Amino acid sequence: MAYYRWKPYVPVARRRATAARKVKQLEKAGKKIEPVEIAGRNIAHTFWGKAWCSHLERLSDFANRLPRGRTYVRNGSVCHLAIAEGRIEAIVSGSELYDVVIDIEPLPAGKWKRLREQCTGKIGSLLELLQGGFSDQVMGVVTHREQGLFPNPGEIHMRCSCPDWAGLCKHLAAVLYGVGARLDQQPELLFRLRGVDSAELIAADLDPTGAAGRAGGGRRLQSDDLAGLFGVELDEAPEVPLEGSRKASPVPPRRRPERGEGRGGSPLAAPAAAEFVPSSDSIARLRQRLDLSKAQLARLVGVTAATVSNWEKANRELNLQQRPLFALRKVAGMSPEQAAERLEAAQRPRARRRVTWR
Repeated sequence: MAYYRWKPYVPVARRRATAARKVKQLEKAGKKIEPVEIAGRNIAHTFWGKAWCSHLERLSDFANRLPRGRTYVRNGSVCHLAIAEGRIEAIVSGSELYDVVIDIEPLPAGKWKRLREQCTGKIGSLLELLQGGFSDQVMGVVTHREQGLFPNPGEIHMRCSCPDWAGLCKHLAAVLYGVGARLDQQPELLFRLRGVDSAELIAADLDPTGAAGRAGGGRRLQSDDLAGLFGVELDEAPEVPLEGSRKASPVPPRRRPERGEGRGGSPLAAPAAAEFVPSSDSIARLRQRLDLSKAQLARLVGVTAATVSNWEKANRELNLQQRPLFALRKVAGMSPEQAAERLEAAQRPRARRRVTWR
């Protein structure tokens, strides 16, 4: 047969059966196989996956070959797809198995700096970033065709082992769409691919009612919403009986020395609960007086250790919601012994529930 003739058409079912046998051989040889599986007609369902696919479709360089790629990725032809820093490696089933390698240039330092400056104070948490739960302004910044996170044609270098001489064959197009499907499951891979740290886009202030939240105009993920959002049970502190109830444990007769003692061994007086004003300094002083780590204070208040850390980094007075504010004021009225007693009770085997302040 002449070299310029295409190989005979092979039905999809036969191609998939052949590919499955060869993939099993690769697995037995020790290669980790990560296939792309598409559920339904839509290739991507989340913000980052859809944004990646939309970006591809806006690039005129890729317009002619993308439709064939959509067909290939939907019928399960992308047998393996792995994303690393600056590189995408894949195996695509066609007339035979083809090896695909796509090199992505790292995001230029100047562009990344501008992105950080434009997003400062507008993204409250890593969860919010990866879920795409931010304002339209930030969304426009990160998805900008020229200045956003996604690579442009000049930054993408592709090669496929198939005989198609086109710059973008259907196998490469299928892999590019497969990346969008993979970002549905692991959106952090986009930042890894571009060689940047997603944490650099996160604002220090996680307070949903603070100035950063007002400036950005975006949504904030609340800790109460996380279990429903991800369908998992958060590791929260169990309910602890309050002082004075029947189940409250007696206060130990001897007091443990605390770091916040004044001269002569006299303890620093605890402020009245109602007078406690939450700020970065007051929360740090509270932890010092009660001799608590950030994780321990977080357990008492019913938030995460990262939230306490960000409270202390905010360097200003905090505008908290009623629930954490009430809990903080309760903790501020405790002695070190009472705080230790409550933490000890919280570690006893019980149903995993948040500390409830009554």
